[in-house]
Amino acid sequence: MEVLLDIIKGFAIGICASAPVGPIAILVIQKSLSNGHKAGFITGMGATAVDTLFSIIAIFALAAAEKLISENRELILLAGGLVITILGWCMSTSDPFRKVKASSEGQSSVTVKDFIQAVAMGLSNPGAIFVIFALFAFFGIGPLDRSDWRVAPIILSVSIGASFYWFVLTWMLSHFRKRFRLRTIIWINRITGAVIIVIGIALIGEGLFQILFRGAQLFD
Repeated sequence: MEVLLDIIKGFAIGICASAPVGPIAILVIQKSLSNGHKAGFITGMGATAVDTLFSIIAIFALAAAEKLISENRELILLAGGLVITILGWCMSTSDPFRKVKASSEGQSSVTVKDFIQAVAMGLSNPGAIFVIFALFAFFGIGPLDRSDWRVAPIILSVSIGASFYWFVLTWMLSHFRKRFRLRTIIWINRITGAVIIVIGIALIGEGLFQILFRGAQLFD
């Protein structure tokens, strides 16, 4: 009974970790509206891979990971903000319909690119791992030993929960996209790219502010 409860908690963590509207969610929405369900879902699976990795860290090394991240928070913010800004710029300046016209081989490479893009954005977002940590603490799943057999079903249920969320969301968006004109989708592409650029610049600004603030404290 306890294992079943842990699986349900893991499934809920997967959904809750994916639900907040952040850079990855905006990217998934853009991919789904521009290129359809497959591209959106593959992008969502990239986010799922990152959430799964963060969940493994949360279960095995919560305290150590929190210390490492807190000690290097400024650098993570700067690097993450730079990556997110670059990805946002690429989104806002690219032609979303160039991919639709590609051959089947080209479409395969595009889905791989979508997956890698989501992974890069997820890893560069320092807030994502804190969300996972908070969710594990909220649902009462603490650090476990590697030999504890409950680890595997918990991690698997987190992945399934996140995958379920992205599948449903991208399926709904891909059907909704049929109501948009081509020009509207191009503008959605540009606006979402601009929003991600703003998020990236904000992260860079926060990182620089913390570095300057810490430097000012050292001179006091």
